[in-house]
Amino acid sequence: MLDVAAKPTKTIPFDTQLLDRLLAEAGIDALIVTSKHNIQYLFGGYRFFFFDYMDAIGVSRYLPILVYHRGKPEDASYIGYRMEAFEKELGRFWTPQVQTTTSTSMDAARLAVEHIKRLGKGVRRIGVEVSFMPSDAAAVLQDGLQGYQFVDAQFPLERLRAKKTPHELKLLRDSSEHVVAAMLDTFRACRPGMTKNEIVETLRRNEVNRGLTFEYCLITAGTSQNRAPSDQRLKQGDILSLDSGGNYHGYIGDLCRMGILGEPDSELEDLLAFIEEVQQQARKPIKPGTLGGEIFEVAEAIVEKSPHTAYVEFLAHGMGLVSHEAPRLTTTGPVPYSAYDADRPLETGMVVSIETTMKHPKRGFIKLEDTVAVTDHGYEGYGDKGRGWNPIG
Repeated sequence: MLDVAAKPTKTIPFDTQLLDRLLAEAGIDALIVTSKHNIQYLFGGYRFFFFDYMDAIGVSRYLPILVYHRGKPEDASYIGYRMEAFEKELGRFWTPQVQTTTSTSMDAARLAVEHIKRLGKGVRRIGVEVSFMPSDAAAVLQDGLQGYQFVDAQFPLERLRAKKTPHELKLLRDSSEHVVAAMLDTFRACRPGMTKNEIVETLRRNEVNRGLTFEYCLITAGTSQNRAPSDQRLKQGDILSLDSGGNYHGYIGDLCRMGILGEPDSELEDLLAFIEEVQQQARKPIKPGTLGGEIFEVAEAIVEKSPHTAYVEFLAHGMGLVSHEAPRLTTTGPVPYSAYDADRPLETGMVVSIETTMKHPKRGFIKLEDTVAVTDHGYEGYGDKGRGWNPIG
């Protein structure tokens, strides 16, 4: 089914002028968007329910495609799976053209080729999401669009999402608060003898009951540094770390809190207090206009002067629809990318995850991770409860 209209039939839910500028800077004439997170963003929150959890079906996979012509949103087309005809009936799509006939990723790519060719001779450089394009679909595009040049569009799409809207900030606040509340309930439900697998399952249920999609839990118990769920059992006196990502309408709450089965001794109190100091001091530079790298400068100065420098790590990274998205603040973290925002000013609406990790050689794994939004006058922490030693049971 193909609908053709002279202009977008609904309000476009993103800043087209910003996208056009970013595409111009990247030398992109037309954009082929294929990742579910960018499809969601460009459609103002839309996620096709049938493939919300998994893309595979039969011998192929779900591949949504949004084709966007720079400077001409009236040329935009959405190419979806055949059952997205139901969503079309409900008016989910702003694009003037909607095609819901595909069953495979190659079907979707063929329709994208046809649409690109209709855009005219002025379109020569095509932006694609290299990391989110299956090879069979990529082969169809390359074969059907010979003479066109393909450019990776990941960066301009990430910059488009860098500053969160008030609605996005609310979703991130809600996701963070729900994750922390689920953790606190999980600490209360734990008992001696429970396995790490059972604790993670308890956390999963607590997150799901709050409307979250449970993504993962990194968990340590006792003095072990192993963060995988396992049959290790919780013992009296053990410390417990829960580092979990919960997804709320596509937006990720990623935080870490600590619990203890018993009472913390003075050394444990001091160790967690040190981590809390790093976390709080790292927030202080956060405001519009501050260079992103100043967050690291403040935190690393405290760590380097402490007796714990050999086994403490500090990290800050962007959060949103994707973990470790813009702002990019370091080249030395677990996700390899350039520190693009380290020497650029933070902006209102950016969201940063701040985490301080201690791998103590005798006391075990101790960590806090927080989500912090840049506001007009400074910052706001989301889900800031449960920052001390939470009693277990």
